[in-house]
Amino acid sequence: MSEISWRLVVALSVGAYACKVLGLVVVGARTLPRVVDRCLILIPAALITALVVKDTFSVGQELVLDARAVGVGAAAFAAWRRAPLVAVIVIGAAVTAAVRAVG
Repeated sequence: MSEISWRLVVALSVGAYACKVLGLVVVGARTLPRVVDRCLILIPAALITALVVKDTFSVGQELVLDARAVGVGAAAFAAWRRAPLVAVIVIGAAVTAAVRAVG
């Protein structure tokens, strides 16, 4: 990596840390309203869902519908049926591999 990219990595790291510290300073020991607390709890789930959908249905700037969508669908079905997490991951990967092998 070049020196410029390392500077960018360091700058982004400092910025991320500064945002976390700012949150601690602003909120401090105060308790947040219940509605805000409930919303903050849902942010990680929404973020991971958005990342999975983006990576499943796009390649670069194009929308695609390929084996990944079938695998995610199978994994979602297994999760809905309350399969263990390891089983959900294996089912998703196996279905994706099977669809790629067939098609």
